[in-house]
Amino acid sequence: MLVEDAANPRSRQTERRQERETMQHFTQVIDGIDGSRAELVGYVIDNSPEMDPDRRRPAILIIPGGGYAIGSDRESEPVALQFLAAGYQAFVLKYSCVPSRYPVALLEMAEAMSMIRGHADEWHVDAGRVAAIGFSAGGHLAANLTTVSSDAELRDAGYDPAAVRPDALLLCYPVITSGRFAHRGSFDNLLGDGKDDASLLELLSIEKHVDATMPPVFIWHTITDQAVPVENSLLMIHACRDAGVSVEAHLFPQGGHGLSLATVDTARAGSPGEGDLNNVVPAVQIWPRLAFDWLRRTFDAR
Repeated sequence: MLVEDAANPRSRQTERRQERETMQHFTQVIDGIDGSRAELVGYVIDNSPEMDPDRRRPAILIIPGGGYAIGSDRESEPVALQFLAAGYQAFVLKYSCVPSRYPVALLEMAEAMSMIRGHADEWHVDAGRVAAIGFSAGGHLAANLTTVSSDAELRDAGYDPAAVRPDALLLCYPVITSGRFAHRGSFDNLLGDGKDDASLLELLSIEKHVDATMPPVFIWHTITDQAVPVENSLLMIHACRDAGVSVEAHLFPQGGHGLSLATVDTARAGSPGEGDLNNVVPAVQIWPRLAFDWLRRTFDAR
């Protein structure tokens, strides 16, 4: 049965499963401005009268990568389950990709952020502790929402940019620049016929729009990434430093692009597993623990 979300006419709830007041798993549909359809998948820990019945947890919005062509399953639910186990309310945005073009996905992420904060009571979320994490092209989308370059599009669509900005931003091997070190396929898919529009490329080159309004940033990359060069993260680190934005960065010496958790569980189909540095890298597997520690310190400092 389709249940309309009365709190927001742009979204509608398609599924909700609640078991013993311990877990909510649901999908909310977000209508794209071009007629496409995005989905916000929620993994929400319910409160129990046996513990703290009024507990509010931090939340994480997960933006998978895929070059704006697909949304990677490897960077979706497996990541959500890691954050869920660490005590976060976890949400995955399955945003519109090709043939949708900019700013469709941007506005879908803004809507997802608005929904999470708007449903803070129902979903037991601390609305002042909502982080976003983006992988590869999903990192570009998440970073785009947090920079002033997105403000005009957000205001035109009826959003207050500050109200939909996350309180912390995590970037995993992100697409950042449209310049020399660009992952050109991501920008081609995002812009379509506008892929050579110099003003659009300038607008969407994230490192050129970082300012003091950006939330604290956690970023990691592998030096040997051949798809999205590590220079993307280095440019972001320098931009944050120059703007006075707090940034924690981790660079790993080995590993291909799109590692996700860098474990056997998130290895691509057909991977031999251990020893396959394009999928399974033990040294990189520490990044979730580093991220949890950084988030704790970042939120405690607010």
